[in-house]
Amino acid sequence: MPKSNSKARRAARRLAPKAAPAKSGGLTPKQQRFVLEYLKDQNGKQAATRAGYAPGSAEVQACRLLRNAQVRAAVDAGQARLAKKAEITVESLAEELEQARGMALRERQPSAAVAATMGKAKLAGLLVERHKHSGAVGTYDLSKLSEDELDRLESILGPLADAGGDPSGEGAQEG
Repeated sequence: MPKSNSKARRAARRLAPKAAPAKSGGLTPKQQRFVLEYLKDQNGKQAATRAGYAPGSAEVQACRLLRNAQVRAAVDAGQARLAKKAEITVESLAEELEQARGMALRERQPSAAVAATMGKAKLAGLLVERHKHSGAVGTYDLSKLSEDELDRLESILGPLADAGGDPSGEGAQEG
């Protein structure tokens, strides 16, 4: 094949219009994949990598994609759909409780019907449960405890902390 012919083909390819993107809001398939991946965890760099962009340039690509008006519109629309799907309102909860109450009555389960009715009352703010706590409440100076006493205290309270005491670790001091 003559050289001039291959040069002409390359030049024609450069000048030819790019293939039209798939019709989904004008996004290319790769952009569509990015939007879907971004909606999973809101992490642009990871979404770009999962969508097939090079890991080394994923952060730059994510930034560029999120500034693209069509991609941004698709992300916003996806987020709105997810928010609507996950929306829980007082009305929706009351409706579910009423359905449960109706089913309980049909099934002749009065305790379940009462529980649903009580749930609706709590939801409406008509019933507020109050719990009385007793016992010593206060602050304690732990600086005067020996190492053995601190170890013993930690062995007692440690499992409580692991069970949900301060999961953020905000109360922990660096040492």
